[in-house]
Amino acid sequence: MTPLNPTLSLAQARAMTERAIAAADAMHVSCSVAVTDASGGLLTFLRHDGAFPGSVELAIDKAFTAAIFDAGTDALAVLAQPGAELFGIQHSHGGRVVVFGGGVPIRIDGRIVGAVGVSGGTVAEDVAIAEAAAAVF
Repeated sequence: MTPLNPTLSLAQARAMTERAIAAADAMHVSCSVAVTDASGGLLTFLRHDGAFPGSVELAIDKAFTAAIFDAGTDALAVLAQPGAELFGIQHSHGGRVVVFGGGVPIRIDGRIVGAVGVSGGTVAEDVAIAEAAAAVF
């Protein structure tokens, strides 16, 4: 059955995961990496040896958040601050929405096809690793 909306293939998701791990290795960061399809469904996941246990769900939820909102989680962080228009959004979707950096949507021809989420380093490291994975496209 062909998906109704374009999404990442398993091969593309694996390539992104491999690129993220290579970037993390170069930065000496132990992390978890998740890649989802356009609806936030998990396609691939990898956890480095030594990555802290809390990074597992955070990576998955960062990718989920970036996919369902078609926005980087770092951009949502600004909008979720007290007084901002999306304040409290992190409490939606059963608490799965993450509002700090490390989740990046993936677009092909301007359409959301998936997302990558990284957790385990600093926010800046997570963003850099996720962006390296996104650079596959």
